[in-house]
Amino acid sequence: MADEETYDEAETGGEEQDEEENEDQGDEEEHAEEEEEEKVPPNPLTEDIIAESLSLLCKTGDGLSHAYVRLDIHERGVTDIDMLKCFIHLRYVDISKNALKDISALSALTHMLTLKADENLLTSPQLEEMPFLQVASFSHNRINTTEGINHPMLEHLILSNNNITQVTGLDATKLTRLHTLELRGNKLESTDGIYLPNLKNLFVAANVIKRIEGLGRCSTLTTLHLRDNQLENLDGFTEDLKELQYVNMRGNLVTSVKEAAKMKPLPFMRALVLSECPVAEEDDYRLEVLIALRSLERLDKDEFTDEERTEAEEIYETRKAEAEAAEANEDGADSGEEQIESG
Repeated sequence: MADEETYDEAETGGEEQDEEENEDQGDEEEHAEEEEEEKVPPNPLTEDIIAESLSLLCKTGDGLSHAYVRLDIHERGVTDIDMLKCFIHLRYVDISKNALKDISALSALTHMLTLKADENLLTSPQLEEMPFLQVASFSHNRINTTEGINHPMLEHLILSNNNITQVTGLDATKLTRLHTLELRGNKLESTDGIYLPNLKNLFVAANVIKRIEGLGRCSTLTTLHLRDNQLENLDGFTEDLKELQYVNMRGNLVTSVKEAAKMKPLPFMRALVLSECPVAEEDDYRLEVLIALRSLERLDKDEFTDEERTEAEEIYETRKAEAEAAEANEDGADSGEEQIESG
């Protein structure tokens, strides 16, 4: 099981002013970044840099010759990697911490297995379809779209700390092997658009998510990290999420312990994190969650004790009996009224 990684007219006017100031500040920062980019002198990749950055000599596809298949040029201040088009045998490529805006040259590397392109100036992760690419990381760029990712062997995709507001273009018919998707620290307001048939791990912490939508199509999902978002309820957890085991909701806006009951359709739910949510301050918080989800093994960092389980089961049975008795009384009263009317 995965580990946890987790707001009167005067006031309104002040908030609006703060928002405007924040927007102005954001525009100023973006403008400053653009100016800073313009000051970056061209620094194309050279043969000398490549020569000292290659390693791991392996046989080529035909088995008759050898080539270096690993390239590590991270933190070189490179602005252009066009030269890499000639190095078609590369399998492991690290171009992180440079000043790259365009990585289309990598489309020629049809044998590539892993790609690290973090901390560049990319606005899109798009490449031509890479037949063997298994792991791709594009964190800490300026990416604003998930379009153009259609690599059939891709298993782990990292798009954290970018500017993505909506998930679109992830082709479920192509990304059949993708099991882990990381979208932390973006600007998502919803989980909609993530329709991946074999996804097991979804990390969308530190966004501005207000709604859980569309996840029912991710029927193999086992781990869901939603920490530090803006969710007020637990709507969206449907019976289609039949393999979901771990949900981290730490630092959201859930206020009522009754929301836990919305996870009853999840047969394998074992661990739930609601710490740093208002609900965690309610009286009998742990007990009420366990009454609603009696197969739960752990809430926040602590496993439930045998004593807690016994108490929760007793309270559940008592409430169930009271509800059945109340329903029987209502049925009896209704029957009596019908007899009086017919008499």
